[in-house]
Amino acid sequence: MKMTTDWRIIILLCLTLGLAPFFPEPHVIGKLRWLFGGAKGMQAMDYFDLVLHGFPFILLLRLIIVKLKK
Repeated sequence: MKMTTDWRIIILLCLTLGLAPFFPEPHVIGKLRWLFGGAKGMQAMDYFDLVLHGFPFILLLRLIIVKLKK
């Protein structure tokens, strides 16, 4: 079974890497708010951090689209 098509692994990635740190709010949520708020003061490291924390959700979206096409 491939890692990119296993629901359990992708859900685990979304719940751990995608939402970490959990307190006071998930990191990816804070970065998205910052980005949609105009991204004033965002540096290259912040964009990389957004991609890193958002990648599990991209994998989940890709898996959902592939499963719906079948």
